[in-house]
Amino acid sequence: MRPLDSLCAILLLFPIGGCATAPLTEGGSLSSYDKLEPANGHVTQSKLWINKEDVLAAKTVKIIPTRFSPAAAQVPLSDRQRELISNAVDRSLCIGLSDRFQIVAPTEPADLTVHALVTGVTVTNEVAAGASKVVSFIPAALSLGVPVPVPRIPIGMGSLSIEAEAQGPAGEQKAAMIWARGADSFSSHPTISKVADAYDLAALFGNDFSQYLVAAKNPFKQMISIPSMQKIASELGSRPKNAVCETFGKAPGIGGMLAGGILGAPPEWTDDGAAKPK
Repeated sequence: MRPLDSLCAILLLFPIGGCATAPLTEGGSLSSYDKLEPANGHVTQSKLWINKEDVLAAKTVKIIPTRFSPAAAQVPLSDRQRELISNAVDRSLCIGLSDRFQIVAPTEPADLTVHALVTGVTVTNEVAAGASKVVSFIPAALSLGVPVPVPRIPIGMGSLSIEAEAQGPAGEQKAAMIWARGADSFSSHPTISKVADAYDLAALFGNDFSQYLVAAKNPFKQMISIPSMQKIASELGSRPKNAVCETFGKAPGIGGMLAGGILGAPPEWTDDGAAKPK
């Protein structure tokens, strides 16, 4: 179990809690659900299945743009906010999969075709997020500017549920994951937007599923490792390793991280989203 999972497990025993929960939801987009097995923690819940031999033998991947299920599309978000979540999933998948695979365009043949479906979203309470951001400034001010970590107020935190699959050339299932996670008081930074937590969680999902395909191992049981240089560079806003990943636009980079982390600027301000067609 990851350290954060253990911490949230303890906190969930108390009424105030520190980690939002999210349901594992089947959206009907997977070829099969029969072989998936639980791989649950207290922060990230999931069900997994993989054909390890075939996935490790694969060399090329194409990514089909992430969609929202009819139920998830009913959550009161703007088209722009839904696009930010979907694109955050695709960008994270593309960057993570680039550690081992060659990413090709959706119209080209590939050893694996990856698709994901958002099955559930809980919006972030903007007032509570704003209050958390204000409260986080007080200890720093009292300590003459020395950074002091302050847990986020555990009210109105968002969540994300999503499922994804990797299929072979004939459409046969090679790997699948159902995933759900809520924001928490310790690693989730409040930004003032209804979509804030779901947007951050979308990137975490993309990282988890891409790790699953790159290593063909349960990503929740792997030891914490240093990200590859290509992944670090891409997440800081540099051009991605695979040109196809430019389709999903550049990550907000250091400027976006500072604006969101320090000022609470919403992703609508810091992320330009997918690249515009030329």
